[in-house]
Amino acid sequence: MRKAMKILYLGPRSELLDWLETKEKVDHFNDDINVVGLDLTPYRFLISYNYRYIIGHSVLNHFPDRAINLHISALPWNRGADPNLWSFLEDTPKGVTIHYLDEDMDTGDIIIQRELLFNQRTDTLRTTYETLHAEIQCLFKHIWPKLKKGKCNRVPQLRNVGSCHTTKERDRVKYLLTRGWDTPVYELMEYAFETRQSIDCMRRYREEIMEMSNEA
Repeated sequence: MRKAMKILYLGPRSELLDWLETKEKVDHFNDDINVVGLDLTPYRFLISYNYRYIIGHSVLNHFPDRAINLHISALPWNRGADPNLWSFLEDTPKGVTIHYLDEDMDTGDIIIQRELLFNQRTDTLRTTYETLHAEIQCLFKHIWPKLKKGKCNRVPQLRNVGSCHTTKERDRVKYLLTRGWDTPVYELMEYAFETRQSIDCMRRYREEIMEMSNEA
């Protein structure tokens, strides 16, 4: 009988954790692992999913090329908090990414990624959020046999593109969530369009001012 691998799983309880517990020997933590003082030696892999704490280098050093994060965005777009929300507010690519952890915010090498398209007329923040989580869990189950054997490719993220957001940034756009998480995404896409139009107008205004200054 195959010996189960010992896994350190960080994040809230999920269907993915239930599945992984049927395959491997898993210890589950949702508190700040940096202050727990846990002996990390027995663990072969660290898996972070929907985990709210930044994992420090003292923990990551125990898992070279074996610390994995599941993030519901098409990295390098929408690193950090509320990736689904910002993908609509800023009209950026939408999808899911499984990547290696490093000491920065969602910047590690990509293991696998899948972009998704949504129905702007019928989808809401809630339905898109649920779809993203279902997709990333399915993707992880698919690649886990190869991943734990170290047979997955890795692709460095582009560093000169993308975006990153913090939890505090959500406060300034809360007024746009007219129905909470049931807000239709087309309302957020309209905001993205208007914002882009305003930026374009400001850019053109600055260019005209520069031209007038040069002619003077």
